[in-house]
Amino acid sequence: ISMLPAMKADVPVRVKNSYNADHPGTLIASPGRVEAARLVAGIKEPPPLTAITTKRGVTLVDIASNRMQGQAGFLARMFDVFERDGVSVDVVATSEVSVSLTLDRKAQLSENAVDELSEIASVDVRADRAIVSFIADVSRSTELIARVFTALAEHGISVEMLSQGASKVNISLVVCDSDAEKALELIHGLFFGAEAREEVVSR
Repeated sequence: ISMLPAMKADVPVRVKNSYNADHPGTLIASPGRVEAARLVAGIKEPPPLTAITTKRGVTLVDIASNRMQGQAGFLARMFDVFERDGVSVDVVATSEVSVSLTLDRKAQLSENAVDELSEIASVDVRADRAIVSFIADVSRSTELIARVFTALAEHGISVEMLSQGASKVNISLVVCDSDAEKALELIHGLFFGAEAREEVVSR
């Protein structure tokens, strides 16, 4: 909300690090201003990744229908249980007969909800997970995912869930909470490095 006045007036915003005042920081601006900033900085093309963050202490829930493929109403019944239990879902990945999703640490399923879900599906609940999310250049998302998975695999970090938003810009991975800090460090080093130049984020 605090960014809306600047966005409406096409006013660029630069985010600085008070602990590293000499660094140029991150520029948030219109596409035209971003492109101009890239030219000045000598950056020929947009970076495949422009932002990365993590959310710790979440719960991963895998739900697989125990009925035949194409069973009508499976997703509707499943989400109806969540609604009645008052649980808000965070990240979701779905297929026709299975769903993987994450819950915030404050939004845990009740035993009654798990029992009800178990009537229509097998339910696997895993606590102590973390979401690692990043904003990607849509045209290079496949390249980005491949590089991230390779780097994590080389360091023994397993990805338990992958979700890509409808806009294809936001990509989220779920890993063990104990691996979150290392995963963040690896991905940051992979795309920014110790001597990374100014991050330019287009809105």
